Amino acid sequence: MANVLIIAGDFVEDYELMVPFQALQMVGHQVTVVCPNKIAGQTLKTAIHDFEGDQTYTEKPGHLFTLNGDFAKVNASDFDALLLPGGRAPEYLRLNPAVLDLIKVFAAQAKPMAAICHGAQLLTAADVVRGKRVSAYPACAPEVRQAHGEYCDIAVTEAITDGLLVTAPAWPAHPAWLAQFNQLLSV
Repeated sequence: MANVLIIAGDFVEDYELMVPFQALQMVGHQVTVVCPNKIAGQTLKTAIHDFEGDQTYTEKPGHLFTLNGDFAKVNASDFDALLLPGGRAPEYLRLNPAVLDLIKVFAAQAKPMAAICHGAQLLTAADVVRGKRVSAYPACAPEVRQAHGEYCDIAVTEAITDGLLVTAPAWPAHPAWLAQFNQLLSV
């Protein structure tokens, strides 16, 4: 089974962190969640994003999520794969050079990566989508294109795999997104 790293931050999308964390463990993977400037035992605040017919998603308070790893101690060689949840966290995590460097290492070492929703902002900032077919929350489409990726406008329940990269537009895609990612982890 794989050892998966999840990079998150405050106001990460609740479902996009909690569901992969639990589902990947359920099928036997080891999952470590880290956040820059926080250590194991500290918590993140999450947010729940809903699609309620407005021009964009709505945001509600989520849960506190307890981290089980220390970002400062992460070494990419200790992990088999990387997962990047969405929400608001990617918009500021992409400003952290250590986060981007870590993503670049996973890409350079050809390890499976999964991103959902605004998680694509981390992939584009790390310049790892060039030439890749990528889905994300539609508001991230310009960033994917500017990073020379091919933005794929797919149904909110679908996911797309391009090589070792699995992406999806939002949490309603969890069944497809996690199944495709798990398939890469099982190779």
